[in-house]
Amino acid sequence: MPILKRPDAEIHYEVHGQGFPLLLYAPGGLRSSIEFWGPAADGTPRAWMDPRVALSDRFTVISMDQRNAGKSVADVKPDHGWHTFAADHLALIDHLGFGRFAVMGGCIGGSYCFEAIEQAPDRVAAAVLQNPIGLWENRDTWDEAVKGYGETVRARDPSISEATIKSFGQNMFEPDFVFSVTRDFVKNCRTPLLLQPGTDKPHPAHTSDEIAALAPDIEVQKDWRAPHFLPESINRVRAFLEKHTA
Repeated sequence: MPILKRPDAEIHYEVHGQGFPLLLYAPGGLRSSIEFWGPAADGTPRAWMDPRVALSDRFTVISMDQRNAGKSVADVKPDHGWHTFAADHLALIDHLGFGRFAVMGGCIGGSYCFEAIEQAPDRVAAAVLQNPIGLWENRDTWDEAVKGYGETVRARDPSISEATIKSFGQNMFEPDFVFSVTRDFVKNCRTPLLLQPGTDKPHPAHTSDEIAALAPDIEVQKDWRAPHFLPESINRVRAFLEKHTA
């Protein structure tokens, strides 16, 4: 099992295929892990593609369990936040020996995509934002996500205090919009984006509409989330990434 060892974390990852590197950020909120790309526990296919299968003939597809999700474990400190996750992401790309790379994120992964662009704008060639999260009449969703995260990490390490979890949660979800970056950042983002919009409470249509209106270099694929849209979704993502990583 491939593990990236960091000073405060062990990050589980997988690598599939060959070609220009594509780093995946899985759905699942703070439980974002590789398993969310594959079928559900009962074998039911997801409503979205599995890029490890769909894109590995053309790209080196890198998937990972985020810190304290799946098989990854890590410390939690009061000053941790989006930048902490981005440091893991860039460390993994460095570990694998890549310079420039593309990113694709589902759910919370859209916010990880934006944070990667903010931290390393010259390295991120393009980003696919699938079902991005945001703050829009759903504060309770993120309070519950932080509560669940706290229960998970404190069950493993009771020395992590409730105050630390609260501070971490504020760093992650106290801002509005997409949490990790501001509207001004998206307005000035020159990285090519492909948006597959969200439509429900954790992934508000309002947030996707704002991203689409603000970003200067963006394509939008409105119909993507259903089995009968899957072939077109794969083709659209593939064409977008090939265009911007050639």
